[in-house]
Amino acid sequence: MQRYLALDALRGLTIALMILVNTPGSWNFVYSPLLHASWHGVTPTDFVFPFFLFIVGSAMYFAFKKQDFILDTGSAIKIVKRSIIMFLIGLALNAYPFTSSIESLRIMGVLQRIGIAYFFAAFIILSFKRQQVLLISLIILVAYPFILSLAGEGAYSLEMNLVRDIDLAILTPVHMYGGMGIAFDPEGLLSTLPSIVSVLFGFEITRFISQLESKNHSFTKLLQLGVIAIALGLLLDLIVPINKALWTSSYVIYTTGFACLILALFVYLIDLKKIEKPMSPLFIYGTNPLFIYVLSWVWVASYGLFQVGDIGLHQWMFASLSTMLPEKLASFVFAFSHVALFGWFSKWLYDRKIFIKI
Repeated sequence: MQRYLALDALRGLTIALMILVNTPGSWNFVYSPLLHASWHGVTPTDFVFPFFLFIVGSAMYFAFKKQDFILDTGSAIKIVKRSIIMFLIGLALNAYPFTSSIESLRIMGVLQRIGIAYFFAAFIILSFKRQQVLLISLIILVAYPFILSLAGEGAYSLEMNLVRDIDLAILTPVHMYGGMGIAFDPEGLLSTLPSIVSVLFGFEITRFISQLESKNHSFTKLLQLGVIAIALGLLLDLIVPINKALWTSSYVIYTTGFACLILALFVYLIDLKKIEKPMSPLFIYGTNPLFIYVLSWVWVASYGLFQVGDIGLHQWMFASLSTMLPEKLASFVFAFSHVALFGWFSKWLYDRKIFIKI
């Protein structure tokens, strides 16, 4: 079994990007590539979360390989336990710093989706053979557009889609994300279904390249897979729009294609050209991915607990940067400083061989 440093680099890049896009100095001043697409289409930011799920699937390959892909009582308990822990941590992050009423707590979120997707993907992987896993993935991707079409003409609109209807009925508006003008959760219940495939693809692609005879062969295959998936995603976009908020089937295929291309780039640079040292910050950043993500969220949310004069600490820091830099650049520098901060902390943990699993 080959171990790819390229996968570690992709994991580190993904975590760094998540912190970058989640931590602007002000949401009113953000460069457009660092914002999600308003609805259909993608920006660079819209690749970050599916890449996260891709690397979750990749990590599952190496973890399950150690147990020979056997599903027994012990492994089942571990899967359930880890899924619940991720969901509850995500819920706690939504509540933090615990200054708002729990009656309006948002239920879904990034870690909640990861927990659910991990749960189902893990049991699928350990219960079925490779061809069956791929068939299940295909069934989900084909079935999902038909499920969405049950909403009628507005199946892919913000107001009328089935993802929103189900969340309104089960979660209720008060427990849903409200940042899109109406109650709509981009990590909704129904749209979590195709996100499972993002995890399964990460697992299967990692299994595939790990069993190839050479890194050069892996590079070629990843390029081929990437180009084919991107082309297929764009073709499917003519029928099923690429949409991150709905996590459409075309979006799954399209973003997986780009994950393959970036992974191919890292294989080329690291494994073929042996350019490892410049990539070491990414390797280190990816050693405690979920913990660093959670810590970064708590750290930034904690700014709300402190005041500097009449304004909050977060606002004060951004305002201070804005006196020296244009507002969008100040917002970016604020975010990038946090990427650097948690990169330093990742190295501090790495140097002490501290690896915290969630």
